[in-house]
Amino acid sequence: MIEVDKNLKKSKLLIYLVSVFAIILWGISYIWTDMLINLDIPVFYFVFVRILLAGIILFLFNATKGRITRIRRKDLPKFLLLALFEPFIYFLCESYGLKETGSPTLSAMIIATIPIFSIGAGMLFFKEKINMANIIGILLCIGGICLVVMSRDEIGENVIFGIILLVIAVLSEVGHASITKSLSFNYSSQIIVMYQFLIGSVYLLPLFLTKGLENFSMDYLSAEVLYPVVCLAFLCSSLAFSLWVSTIKSLGVAKSSIFSALIPVVAAIVAWILGHESLNARQFVGIAVSTAGVILSQYTARQDKVSQT
Repeated sequence: MIEVDKNLKKSKLLIYLVSVFAIILWGISYIWTDMLINLDIPVFYFVFVRILLAGIILFLFNATKGRITRIRRKDLPKFLLLALFEPFIYFLCESYGLKETGSPTLSAMIIATIPIFSIGAGMLFFKEKINMANIIGILLCIGGICLVVMSRDEIGENVIFGIILLVIAVLSEVGHASITKSLSFNYSSQIIVMYQFLIGSVYLLPLFLTKGLENFSMDYLSAEVLYPVVCLAFLCSSLAFSLWVSTIKSLGVAKSSIFSALIPVVAAIVAWILGHESLNARQFVGIAVSTAGVILSQYTARQDKVSQT
């Protein structure tokens, strides 16, 4: 019994480490995406190249390992919907939302509301139990995030349109997490993400050909552009999404989304480390509050499982 408890704790610790690592990569992705936008690289260009490259990387990885699994006919609609939610809707709305608001900070704050919507999805579709302590943890997390990202960033002229796009991105992420949860019991994480990106690249292809290449120049193939695109494809798509499927499968839609709410916190810390912006005492307090909120929500989740056994 003691050995079982130790193994359970080790597996939980591994899931938390995997979750944090994926969140760190996604936090850094805001910096790379903002770099591409500042270089005036079309969103339809770099999103398509990122997604296609990520799909190819995972295909080669799975083929090398002999793990290619065909999609069951009954699951095909789920994969088509999964790729529609993310990457198609999510990445386009997130990237254009960031561009239209003109503020990575404001964009990150809106994306951080994902747990609020995920609670409903988890309870409705997967009967996930959420108690008052979980809700307090989520509110603490979001409150801390607000302390971290509140700043005087300049905003774009089309800020309202940008906010609408970001809200759509949030809803698409909730749909993505819900479908991923249902598929994770029959397919490995690398297979799910591989098909997700390959199908998503097909969705994005017409926009890439018509909009992404509209003003194409050799600058699009420069090291200055390819470096962030490759980083986004390999680290933030292939690797981070594969790790995230394990998180959703183990923690559920609602609990895993609490970790995703920390993305803007990570983005702020990375920007501070790289010297892109400074953090004041209020923001450091926000980081502490957000971390406490995540710990609280996950601690109560473990207690709930113990009480059920």
